[in-house]
Amino acid sequence: MGATGSGKTTFINLLSGSNLEVGSGLQSCTSTVEVASPFQLDGRWISLIDTPGFDDTTRSDTQILTQIASFLATAYESGKKLAGVIYMHRISDVRMGGISTRNFKMFRQLCGDSTLKNVVIVTTMWGEVSREIGEAREKELANDSKFFKPVLDKGAHMLRHNNVVTSAQAILFHLIGNHPRALTIQQELVDQKKDISETAAGEELNRELVTQINRHKQEVMMLQEEMKEAIRAKDEETKKELDFETSKLQAEIARIQEECRRLASEYAEQKEALEQRVAEVMAAARKDAEIVEENHRRQLQELEDRLHQTAMTSSSEKEEIQRKLSELQRRFEEMRSQLKPRRGRGVFGKIGRTLDSGLHL
Repeated sequence: MGATGSGKTTFINLLSGSNLEVGSGLQSCTSTVEVASPFQLDGRWISLIDTPGFDDTTRSDTQILTQIASFLATAYESGKKLAGVIYMHRISDVRMGGISTRNFKMFRQLCGDSTLKNVVIVTTMWGEVSREIGEAREKELANDSKFFKPVLDKGAHMLRHNNVVTSAQAILFHLIGNHPRALTIQQELVDQKKDISETAAGEELNRELVTQINRHKQEVMMLQEEMKEAIRAKDEETKKELDFETSKLQAEIARIQEECRRLASEYAEQKEALEQRVAEVMAAARKDAEIVEENHRRQLQELEDRLHQTAMTSSSEKEEIQRKLSELQRRFEEMRSQLKPRRGRGVFGKIGRTLDSGLHL
């Protein structure tokens, strides 16, 4: 997780060999939750999940929250938890402005304090600043209570990523041995059956939206005062400009109000789509398993018939049939295990890949 352009997708591609699209300009490329190809590290299967930031250029914060929340809730319902969460921040940023602060606030509400021991804050873009400047900013971020100090005090860690495989792997080594934990958003939506607007992240988003609405209303009031003055001065050109600006602000207020109302319904739509895709892939997996088992039974019966028919023949032929029976059973067990959704295949086995593709509906 992290702001747009903080290096999330590049980090994932570097480690996994995936080809997730990376943004090169101001436009965000990660507009939905994406699951990278699984890879092995230190004998473990690793799957990394890419999420859009809450400053996405193509989707609203409401859409981002519903996408992330529905993915996490569906995964949790399938019995899957995260071993770690990585939050990325550009050390090249001169200051931690409003956008970065909003992203980090939403991140904290999604994770909750109980999972902070499984959180690593990763600073990126070290090649864009001098070592002295980077270290000074890193110290400020770690020690200022307005930035990362509160989460570091509660068990999170802060590491650097130098855009090379070794530093990326070092970050994962810090997480892969963790006991997987449910995030707060998962517990709220699944265990506590809360409406998304009642979750900590939903309430934070609503507070942010209400703040935006109030700010725009203040701006409208100021424009209305200027309008009165323009009318008194019979300044038609200024009046037209103020009319235009007022209409823009009122339209923005209406959009934000609609965004508040849409939070619950958008989550329900996303969740339903994901659940349908999971049901489909599980049905397909069961069908595949039935076909495999039927073929196995048929081949097994054929070999047993041959063994019975060769009761009076040479021991060497019997040994060959027994060998084939053993080989058939071994292959059957391998195929059956491959059809099972297994931890470490995809993000969450077949379910993980389905959750990924489901978010692209």
